[in-house]
Amino acid sequence: MSDAPDQRLLEALLDSWDRNNIILLNLLRALPEGGLEAKTMEGSPSIAELLTHIHFVRLVFVFEDAPEFARNLPEKEWVVERDPGRIAQMLNDSANAVRDAVKGRLETGRDMNLHYDHPILLLQHMLWHEGYHHGQMKLALKLAGCPISDKDAGPITWGVWMRKT
Repeated sequence: MSDAPDQRLLEALLDSWDRNNIILLNLLRALPEGGLEAKTMEGSPSIAELLTHIHFVRLVFVFEDAPEFARNLPEKEWVVERDPGRIAQMLNDSANAVRDAVKGRLETGRDMNLHYDHPILLLQHMLWHEGYHHGQMKLALKLAGCPISDKDAGPITWGVWMRKT
């Protein structure tokens, strides 16, 4: 991927992925006391379980589609992890695995092994999947009586997407 416009496009795509992870980490840090336990309804996953699910899904798709970039898979997908620092570490690790897989496959011109016609589709799938769960987390906080106001959420979510570097 030595062509300058292609390299700039790749950098922009990977930046979008990095921003997505920053937004998840920002939400994690903004959770009120007890926020990791919030659920949309009885029987639904907690915010902690949604975050560990995101980590797991990232790693499974890398394992299946670009195994040379795989990390060790967790034993369970839906984990009630109570340590926000541990969750942040997990999210950073799995975000790097996705980033490395997409970048590596693009730079070598290799297709993904199983699910996607193009490496960028893995990235797009993860962005969509995580945005879906981000909304569930914010809803769970509202239903638990501890919403994050738009005033507080804006700079740590939409502000991350729209900032110019």
